[in-house]
Amino acid sequence: MIRIENISKQNGHQILFIEASATLLKGEKAGLVGPNGSGKTTLFKMITGQEPPDEGFVSTDRGVTIGYFSQDVGEMSGRSVVAEVMDGAGPVSIVAAELRELEAAMTDLERADEIEVILERYGEVQARFEELDGYALDGRAREVLAGLNFSSQMVDGDVGALSGGWKMRVALARILLMRPDVMLLDEPSNHLDIESLIWLENFLKDYDGAMLMTSHDREFMNRIVSKIIEIDSGSLTSYSGDYEFYELQRTQSEREQQAQYERQQAMLAKEVKFIERFKARASHAAQVQSRVKKLEKIERVTPPRRRQSITFDFPTPLRSGDDVASLKNIHKRYGVRTIYEGFNFHVRRKERWCVMGVNGAGKSTLLKLAAGAISPDSGDVALGANVKMGYFAQHAMELLEEDNTIFQSLEGSFPQASQASLRTLAGCFGFSGEDIEKKCRVLSGGEKARLVMAKMLFDPPNFLILDEPTNHLDLATKEMLIAALAAYEGAMLFVSHDRRFLAALSNRVLELTPDGVHQYSGGYSEYVARTGHEAPGLH
Repeated sequence: MIRIENISKQNGHQILFIEASATLLKGEKAGLVGPNGSGKTTLFKMITGQEPPDEGFVSTDRGVTIGYFSQDVGEMSGRSVVAEVMDGAGPVSIVAAELRELEAAMTDLERADEIEVILERYGEVQARFEELDGYALDGRAREVLAGLNFSSQMVDGDVGALSGGWKMRVALARILLMRPDVMLLDEPSNHLDIESLIWLENFLKDYDGAMLMTSHDREFMNRIVSKIIEIDSGSLTSYSGDYEFYELQRTQSEREQQAQYERQQAMLAKEVKFIERFKARASHAAQVQSRVKKLEKIERVTPPRRRQSITFDFPTPLRSGDDVASLKNIHKRYGVRTIYEGFNFHVRRKERWCVMGVNGAGKSTLLKLAAGAISPDSGDVALGANVKMGYFAQHAMELLEEDNTIFQSLEGSFPQASQASLRTLAGCFGFSGEDIEKKCRVLSGGEKARLVMAKMLFDPPNFLILDEPTNHLDLATKEMLIAALAAYEGAMLFVSHDRRFLAALSNRVLELTPDGVHQYSGGYSEYVARTGHEAPGLH
């Protein structure tokens, strides 16, 4: 279906691909993995023809339609959300546009002498529209938008009034409605809440076309793909199975390569020793020459590439009292909407509460109340003895000094720390080499989030409040954060849509529903087993 053959590609001084090859067959669902900057988005652009390879070629079977979702969604304004989605739905949207033009032409008095030709063409286009199931398009568009958690008011509202995250969902909905032969999805799980994520997961499982996608959500990828294409040092390597199986296969392959390398090195050392020992003896000249020629012909085994792994160990925080935080008889409203009415909640030492609830249930509000970022209308919020709190929220990124570099920002927060420890900290959160000299003003949202988190975790609090901490983090950084937090000895209160993060770190669940507040002992995995669903909005 799609063949990538011996491609080479260079961006400036960076070599992305060297004679790399891979295929995507009909109906295959593959995950594309590799470090940040390895060329994943460039590969998508080469497949869609937006960028040519420097050498080699990318070919697609004749007649195959491709839908490409990228993080660059472009401008959207001037029409409703549902109209924007239908307009990008591929061939059917083109036919629909022609129908509208013909309908306008039929009422145009200046074109009365063309009416027979217009009517004939209208009949042809209308038949094609019916063939493409066009009259069901509006209903299908609304179904997709509902799956991505758009309310009915949002669906018919102005697309231009939406935030960037919601516009991303509109762009994704276009591709899903299009149902092309091949979907290229660049981080489709970004900006989605857990309900939308699970709906999308089920949609893609049922989709019968081919798909190549990137995602920083390990669980999401695991449940959809049956093949992994890895970009590593300019080459493309394909592995059968899901992401977890790929990791096992890659580790096993590296072990075998290392063992093969070591065996060959031992053999070569033995041969070189023999040559060195007997090269001056005439009686062994023939044997020496034979072994020299043998060594020249041996194809050398290379050791497996060393993969950079990042780790971060928490310094042990001060021990808090057993009572960490309490919210008593909390009332909170926004305008006419009541969020909490007589709400009570208590966090104790070493408890790790994940907060579940549909959009608007009050998850972020609860975190803000506990952190002291907002005040209740009535009721009491109190922290316990010796509690040092750390709060990660999206708005914290706006508080970074724009003219400071990453290193200056860290140094300003920790003037007593050594340069080496601060550079190590920066590296753990994805800032290595010259990256630490970047000014905060030029950082992406994801880079700012990682910097804020690094500053918060270097001198650790004993009570962490985290609002979607894994947004923008790649798989490697996310795994590092999970491993670090697993060893953390303080209390936690957090919201996340990442099911691996939820399952690995929670030992309590607070569920906010229209029917009331429910508390569960045991973590997210136990919650799923007990309730029979992965999020409150799913049944």
